Amino acid sequence: MGQKTHPTGFRIGITEDWRSRWYAPKAAYAEFLIEDFKIRQLIDRKLNRTAPYAGCAEVEIERTRNEVKVVIATARPGMVIGPKGAEVDKLREALEELIDRKVSVSIKEIKNPDLNAQLIALDIAEQLKKRGSFRRLMKMHCDASIAAGAKGIKIICKGRLGGAEMSRMETQKLGSIPLQTLQAWVDYGYAQSFTTYGAIGVRVWLHRGSYRDMDSILEAADNAEPTGRRGRGPRPEPRQE
Repeated sequence: MGQKTHPTGFRIGITEDWRSRWYAPKAAYAEFLIEDFKIRQLIDRKLNRTAPYAGCAEVEIERTRNEVKVVIATARPGMVIGPKGAEVDKLREALEELIDRKVSVSIKEIKNPDLNAQLIALDIAEQLKKRGSFRRLMKMHCDASIAAGAKGIKIICKGRLGGAEMSRMETQKLGSIPLQTLQAWVDYGYAQSFTTYGAIGVRVWLHRGSYRDMDSILEAADNAEPTGRRGRGPRPEPRQE
């Protein structure tokens, strides 16, 4: 049996904060938990699985007595907000209809998409759907992340890669990924690419440095210029037939 643990869950409560922050009595806990799942599912479907692909990396949920606060981290805030806030209003109304509570939505911008594991995984999954070469995509994102200031990156793709009859696993790794070091700031992302020949899973581990140096790392990331297209990573070259 594999002895694997989720890199974020491994660190939650020690160096990482919870993604949902609220307290509920025993009778309401299950209801709130299901509501959180539905909120994340709806946001993922609207922002990550339908055009124009706003690239939502993380959803944080906080509850007060009167309302549910939803914080969406995205690399393309303009697309989420829309002209004069029209799109974010539609999203808020959809969430209120879904859980029948008052919802407030706020947007947090991710300055450098090459330093976010979830955005890298989403971009690879999207390009695989367009028949991009998986090896070139993995190599390209590894190079872009290291150039943007990451200490290390590991990308794993699993499934019928290239439409092969038998599914397999391909790995690309650059730099160091200290998965068992709790002080290491390891970001994790997972996405699925639903291609014509089956689903392909993409997992990304991104080592950004130590939590002790978090402030200086974030400041350097904010000042750095993204190496690819804003929010979606570099565009792959057309395939030679």
